[in-house]
Amino acid sequence: MWISQQGQKAQSHTGGRAEVGRVTLAGNPVGVYLDGERRELPLFGPGGYAWRPEQGQQVLVIKTGGQEEAPCVVGGLCSTELGLREGEVLLYSPKASIRVGADGVVSVTGVLKVNGKKVLTEE
Repeated sequence: MWISQQGQKAQSHTGGRAEVGRVTLAGNPVGVYLDGERRELPLFGPGGYAWRPEQGQQVLVIKTGGQEEAPCVVGGLCSTELGLREGEVLLYSPKASIRVGADGVVSVTGVLKVNGKKVLTEE
């Protein structure tokens, strides 16, 4: 009986829908046009990483909460124009980038400013 009640509860849950929208107000929180404009949406990203989508950028919005009443932005559409190869990672802004290649080469574009001690080690 308890198991069947849990199954009924799981079936009645409607949360977790996702939609793609376009940023109308950049910042954090952000405004996104979905089926209408939604404002004050929080941004989420991986730990240790902060980002701000650009106005007009396509973003993924998930709707959380039992009644999907708490939408949030969880990521932006990855451009195919970045020239990423399989296994590469690119951290970029309009004027700088750090590319970590699958071959182990790290390429930095832009002005590099290092804060802290410089420690070089040899293998």
